Amino acid sequence: MIPIPLRHENMSARRWPIITLGLIVVNVIVFLLTFSKIEEELQAPQTSMAQEHILILAAIHPELKVPADIQEMIEVAKQRHPKLWERYANESVEIQDAWHAKITVMQSSDGLQEEMDSLVKEYEEWKASRPETILGKYAFVPAKPEPASYVTANFLHGGWLHLIFNMWFLWLAGFVLEDRWGRILYAIVYFLAGAAALQIHAWANPGSNIPALGASGAVAGLMGAFLVRFPFMKIKIALFYRLQPLTFDAQAIWLLPFWLINEFMGTLWGSMTGVAHWAHIGGFIFGALAALLLRVSGLEHKADQAIEAKLDKDVLTADPAIEEAGSLMEQGNFDGAISILNNYLATKPDSLDGYSMLQQAHWRKSDLPAYNEATIKLCAMHLKARDPQLAWQDYQDFLNTGGTKMPAATWLELCRAAENMQNFDRALSEYQKLVAAYPTEKQSLMAQIGAAKLCLKQNRAQEALTLYEAAKNSPIPHLDWEQTIEAGIRSAKAALSPQAAPALGTKAQGRGA
Repeated sequence: MIPIPLRHENMSARRWPIITLGLIVVNVIVFLLTFSKIEEELQAPQTSMAQEHILILAAIHPELKVPADIQEMIEVAKQRHPKLWERYANESVEIQDAWHAKITVMQSSDGLQEEMDSLVKEYEEWKASRPETILGKYAFVPAKPEPASYVTANFLHGGWLHLIFNMWFLWLAGFVLEDRWGRILYAIVYFLAGAAALQIHAWANPGSNIPALGASGAVAGLMGAFLVRFPFMKIKIALFYRLQPLTFDAQAIWLLPFWLINEFMGTLWGSMTGVAHWAHIGGFIFGALAALLLRVSGLEHKADQAIEAKLDKDVLTADPAIEEAGSLMEQGNFDGAISILNNYLATKPDSLDGYSMLQQAHWRKSDLPAYNEATIKLCAMHLKARDPQLAWQDYQDFLNTGGTKMPAATWLELCRAAENMQNFDRALSEYQKLVAAYPTEKQSLMAQIGAAKLCLKQNRAQEALTLYEAAKNSPIPHLDWEQTIEAGIRSAKAALSPQAAPALGTKAQGRGA
């Protein structure tokens, strides 16, 4: 069973993800133009008969002289297949063909050297013809990597499933990172991750003439960045067993490392499966490090501010205090900037600009508790401004830096915002967290009722009934909610009763029979 990600909690962006969509479109167009030709090339032998004969002859007669590049190919083969090499060297392997039978009885050293020279010439002629193919020109060949292939190989795919899976993962991880980093930084990381993945593949497969192709190394880089940037974001996964889907939610911090471990395990069988596992691993690690660097350096924050400016949202004003604080932050004087911003916010407590800069100042100072306080305030202000997407981004930042409990009132509004955005699973999950975190607060009771209504709307009557009854028995005063709770209990029981009637009827018919 292969786990397939269906969606994650943040399936929205502030603007069109032009780079991500462009990459997908280009990949699809290139695939349609090259698919039939690449399919023919992939079905053709990836090694020549001369190459195989060179290796057999070198194993039996290691004293024969060969050019340096051929000797390198021989050494790689010895390292990869030591047992098979030993069998050839001991001449204990079965005769493969007429040529093999011929050279096993040859005794003349001059004749053997002439045979090797002839095979080397034939192999060199075969290699010279490879660049004329699409794979030879544009795929990545570890034995002889062309500079352009570090880019072009990322746009070639060997089949429909290869393309579809890569593009789906690119969409899921890509558009949220593009929204957070901006188009330029995002594109740079994507292409560098693809190049890094191919280079690590080359280091793991020195001398290999097998072409590598596909966007999976670059996409793995986005997955690594996604893990660093959104570790606690939930991803809905589907497992298909006998065509029946089983779905569940898993946080990125659990799911993506599991994927990485599988890739490490895959390196044990990589040469047999044809999957470039080391490229995936290299891309993933590069993307994770790139995301960490962008966050720590403040480049991500600057890109985010630029996006907001273009959207006319949260634009930094020309207020002298804001400008002075920004100047101090550029000089590394975070304490001075924080002092100015606190004084400014004391007179203008509703300034999104002020709190946004204060949040960044605390981050640059590595003061996570103060950073989380500023993030909580920003979240509440974005909710008040009816910008739920930014509020949920604030909440995700809060969770990513170790936050656990939002203020009850803000948390409740977040739950309602998720429900309004049709993200019912996340809304229900957050309602339940709020109830557990604040069992004696009025917002806890309201969260129970909100969760119950949501369950009833989704035809989960038993869960709704449990929640309504818990609200009814709550020690929190709820006279003003009594009628709503009783009405909910009646609705939940009514929704359950039609399910019980058929069961009773079936049982009666069984006794009659």
